[in-house]
Amino acid sequence: MSISCRFDRLLKSSVARLSATLLFATFTLPQLHAQAPKPAEPSLRETVQALDTQLFDAYNHCDVEKLSTLVADDLEFYHDKTGLSVGKTKFLADYKLYICGKVQRSLVASSLEVYPLNGYGAVEMGVHRFHHPDQPVGDVAGEAKFVMLWQNQNGTWKLTRVISYDHESLAK
Repeated sequence: MSISCRFDRLLKSSVARLSATLLFATFTLPQLHAQAPKPAEPSLRETVQALDTQLFDAYNHCDVEKLSTLVADDLEFYHDKTGLSVGKTKFLADYKLYICGKVQRSLVASSLEVYPLNGYGAVEMGVHRFHHPDQPVGDVAGEAKFVMLWQNQNGTWKLTRVISYDHESLAK
């Protein structure tokens, strides 16, 4: 066998090995780097949970003034049923018209997840339930999942983005 034939074979087998290695790396390396998100430190979780409590205490008691202090001027609210609402003014107007005194929210405490957003604040995720205030306690009207972004600017936290989705009626 000539040197050139052996070289061609060696080259082909090297290219095949390199291709296999690249293919392996393409499909396995992202999985090696994909780790479960690191949950927030307890102090951040407590902070965000307290913010959630403040926000929805105001929401549930029609405290528009307090609600206003917790949301950013450029709030973006994404809702799977009603679409996108932009701005604090629009959010508060819709709240007064459709929510205040008509719907209350409670967090499913076991569903709460909080993760840090480096240089920004935190992301809060979970499940919340809605009920009508004139209905018996425990009579849940609906449930949905949510994602909320909280921005921390010099110790002042504001809700900047909300995604509320997978709304399901739970009425009996």
